[in-house]
Amino acid sequence: MALLNKIAAVIVTFNRSAKLMKVLDALQRQTLAPEIILVVDNASTDDTTELVEARAKEMPSIRYLRLPKNVGGAGGFHEGIKAAYEQGANYFWISDDDAYPEPDAIRKLLEALHEFEGSYQWRPSFACSRVEWIDGSLCEMNTPRAVWDWARFLRPEKPWALVDSCSFVSVLIPRWAVQEHGLPIADYFIWFDDAEYTRRLSKSYPGIFCPESRVIHDTPDNRGVNFGLVDEKSLWKFKYGARNETSFRRREQGLPGVLAYAYGVHRQMKRGDVSWKLRGQIFRAILRGMAFRPRIALVK
Repeated sequence: MALLNKIAAVIVTFNRSAKLMKVLDALQRQTLAPEIILVVDNASTDDTTELVEARAKEMPSIRYLRLPKNVGGAGGFHEGIKAAYEQGANYFWISDDDAYPEPDAIRKLLEALHEFEGSYQWRPSFACSRVEWIDGSLCEMNTPRAVWDWARFLRPEKPWALVDSCSFVSVLIPRWAVQEHGLPIADYFIWFDDAEYTRRLSKSYPGIFCPESRVIHDTPDNRGVNFGLVDEKSLWKFKYGARNETSFRRREQGLPGVLAYAYGVHRQMKRGDVSWKLRGQIFRAILRGMAFRPRIALVK
């Protein structure tokens, strides 16, 4: 059974060695420890290499994959899931380098996948955790998106909601889903790579939100992705997000989907009183997304 449940944890990191060590501490305390802990380093310039190599002497499950350049979170998760797949993992626990799972977080996700399939004969494409901010409140940027009949299988003792997308902060993905739908889009670089990927997986069947599995996300503040919050400091990320989601909408929904998305972005920026200079750069990113057709890589 252990072989059938072979879990690989895939953590992408960049210049956050102190927080990464806390993630490895949390993984060491798991009641269901991953057989492989794959640390994907986006060419960090801090002491990440030295600390991970030292920790690997204490934790033989650690595999260190240092990339030659920073390919962003999207590229890192692409390479990490690909490597873990090639190493024979049957489940992939995907998370950030600043998110600390509670000791039973991974076990709860795996149990939920098995129990859901056994009870309802449906095979969820992923299971995701309740992600909390450092004060215990719901982390807004990591809130999964529910499907229209999200409450179909809710029970008092098993409050699993159906969702069609979630963030790459504590999500467990079975091997069959990767085999059928491929890898995250590396060319996205950052933002919307997790939403696109889990929505793609959900074409087989939605995932399940498992609030009994908890993770603490150690971010500077608790804010969701809202274009009304665009400022000079965050502009670069929002530009990636606008380009990437536009590309996804064009692929899946055609021009009407793109227009609806652009109008929603416009309304958010208007309500947030974002400067016209910044609005213009976001709209140009949306236009770039119309012609952006990144490749989806499959696995063998």
